[in-house]
Amino acid sequence: MSKRLVVALSGGVGGAKLALGLSLVLPADELLVVVNTSDDFEHLGLSISPDIDTLTYALAGIDNPATGWGRRDETWSFMDSIGALGGEDWFRLGDRDLALHVERTRRLRLGQTLSEVTADICRRLGIGARVVPMSDDRVRTRVRGDAGWIDFQDYFVRQQCRPVVHELAFDGVTTARPHADITAALRPGDVRAVIVCPSNPFVSVEPILAIPGMRDAIKASGAPVVAVSPIIGGRAVKGPTAKMMRELGLEASAAGVAARYGDLLDGYIVDHADADQIGNVGARVTIAGTLMTSLHDREMLARVTLDAADALASQR
Repeated sequence: MSKRLVVALSGGVGGAKLALGLSLVLPADELLVVVNTSDDFEHLGLSISPDIDTLTYALAGIDNPATGWGRRDETWSFMDSIGALGGEDWFRLGDRDLALHVERTRRLRLGQTLSEVTADICRRLGIGARVVPMSDDRVRTRVRGDAGWIDFQDYFVRQQCRPVVHELAFDGVTTARPHADITAALRPGDVRAVIVCPSNPFVSVEPILAIPGMRDAIKASGAPVVAVSPIIGGRAVKGPTAKMMRELGLEASAAGVAARYGDLLDGYIVDHADADQIGNVGARVTIAGTLMTSLHDREMLARVTLDAADALASQR
């Protein structure tokens, strides 16, 4: 393997957007996307992998641009019928989206791993980049609010992020193993860059980094690690990142996210809106437009991120 591989850590809508941008500027065999699976859960008897699905739909060009999740041109007959029968309709599964969950569940019950199922679905949808779950072992994010511990999807979707977050836990992470493709890809000298996408650091990126051996493998790769801030002007572009930071007693800012990642980072991409507030974060800062509202935005931010990584590598 030549030293061209880019490893991207992704979760949520922001992660999918930048991963798509990277897929537009890199050959397919030079991109490996590691996806958070700690917000996977079982619903209506089905195995749901929200971050994998968001990324898969985005890379396949069939995502819903209005919602940021699910498929475009969706219909909702299934959910309407579930609601009419008194079933749990708080997590919306569109009719087209439902097919993926049914097929994934069927294959998992036959004994296939999540990574095997994901790889085959990506192939069938024409996705060239490798999409790899962070682990084939079960890890689940839990949130402690005023009323006690709840599952992440209960907090995120059913309760619309309303509970105050006092603590987060990743059940099962201490015994989880990074997927073998990830550790193989991170061999020292093989990797051009490790990109931390603009995802929620607490519930999208930290579960990946919490898997035993993951941080060590990233550092041992010798590749520059560059993160893109999910915060613009003190606000999260999407999701509860800023709210979580304030509730956990952290500064809701681009600088606060960098501090959370600590010495993992070599480079950090922040928006123009935060240029005057970033201060000394211990990583080389690049100022760029980080709001991705179009394919052009995604591609341009991907190029900026790769250029920042290459500049760091040239000085090593």
